[in-house]
Amino acid sequence: MAHPELFLKKNEDKRLRKGHLWVFSNEVDIQRSPLNQFAPGDMVKIVASNGQIMGSAYINPGTLVCARLLSKKPSAKLGAKMFTARISRALALRERFYDKSFYRLIFGESDGLPGLVIDRFGDVLSVQITTAGIERQKEPLVKVLIELLQPQAILLKNDNPQRELEGLSTESVCIYGEIPEQLIIEENNAQFKIDIVAGQKTGWFYDHRSSRALLAPLAKDKTVLDLFSYTGGWGIPAALHNAQQVTCVDASAGAIKLAEHNAHLNQVSDNMQFIQSDVFDYLKQARLEKRRFDIVILDPPALIKRKKDFKTGYEAYRRLNHLALQVLAKDGILVSASCSYHLSKANLHEILRSSARHIDRNLTIVATGGQAADHPIHPAISETEYLTSYFCAVSESL
Repeated sequence: MAHPELFLKKNEDKRLRKGHLWVFSNEVDIQRSPLNQFAPGDMVKIVASNGQIMGSAYINPGTLVCARLLSKKPSAKLGAKMFTARISRALALRERFYDKSFYRLIFGESDGLPGLVIDRFGDVLSVQITTAGIERQKEPLVKVLIELLQPQAILLKNDNPQRELEGLSTESVCIYGEIPEQLIIEENNAQFKIDIVAGQKTGWFYDHRSSRALLAPLAKDKTVLDLFSYTGGWGIPAALHNAQQVTCVDASAGAIKLAEHNAHLNQVSDNMQFIQSDVFDYLKQARLEKRRFDIVILDPPALIKRKKDFKTGYEAYRRLNHLALQVLAKDGILVSASCSYHLSKANLHEILRSSARHIDRNLTIVATGGQAADHPIHPAISETEYLTSYFCAVSESL
C-alpha cells in the first residue's frame, strides 16, 4: 500500500536535496496535505511542490520537526527489515574500530535511524527512543536487537525530555531480561561501574573517549583537576598513567560515589581524591587558596540546551574557563570541552582567547578533539556534530 503524500511548500525541499532528513511543520503545504489527517508515527511520502518525490518518512504532525526522512525510496517502511539492515551496518562499522562491545551502536540520523540512540554496554543495551515514529515500531526493534546481539538485558531509557514533546511516556522500563546489579564497562584500558537506570542520558558518555585517551599519557607525574568529573571517565585513565594526584569534582553525590568505586576497581585510589561541590564554588575557593594544578579538565554538561539560552550559557562557559585558567600551574595544560551544539567551535575558541588575554597568559591550542568514531557525523546534518574539545598549553605572558 502506497504511503499518503506530504507536500512541501515551494522551495522548501532545498534542505532535503542537500541530504538533511528533517521536515519542519512550517514547510508543509497544509492546503494540499493537512497535517491533521496524520497520526503520530504514520509513514508518509514526501513530495516537493513540483511533484518530485523526495522519499519516505515518518511523521508526527504535532511537533516542530514533523517528519524525518528514512529513505529516498517512496514506499520504504520502518520495521524489522529496515532495523536489521541498518543496525547490522552500524554494528559492522563499530566492530572495525572497537574490539570489545562497549560503544554507541546507533547514533540517530548518522546511522539512518532518526529518533533512536543505542548504547552497548557489553551484554546490556540502553535504548533511547525520542520520536513517535520509532516508538510505534519498538516491538520489532527489540526483536531485531535480541536476534542480532543476544543481549542479557535491554533498557528503554525513556527519561529524555524530547519524548514529552512527542507526546510519549518518560518512564524507563527494562523491556527484556534483567539488568545486572553490577554493570562494568571498559574504556581506554580502564573499568567503570555504571548506573544505566539512574545515570545521566544512557548511563555513560562514550563520545569523549578519544579525547580522554589523548589526555591520559600527558598526566604522568602531574597534578590533575577533573571538573564535572561524573564517574571518572577522564580522571581514572589519568591516574592509571601515573598521575601524581587526580582531584575529581562533581556536584552529584551519586556520581562521586561511583567515581570512588571506580578508583578502587582500577586500584588507583591512593592518588585520587573526590570532592562533591558546585564547580564554580570549588574554583573560586581554589583560586583564593592559590591551589594550582598541572592539568585542568573542564568538561561541563550542556550549558546551552536551546538557542534562546545562548547568552546565559556563553557567559557560564566564559566564567568557567576564566576560573580554570586561574588555577592552572605554570606551563600547564587546559582541556576545555563543550557538548552544547549551540556553542560553536569558534565560540569556544574566542572564549579561550579572551580569557587568556584577560589574565595575561599565553595560550596556544596544541590539539583538538571531537566525537569518537561511534558518534559519526552526518555531513548534511550539522546537529549531529555537537562535541568540541581544545587542548591548550598555557604559560606566562611572553
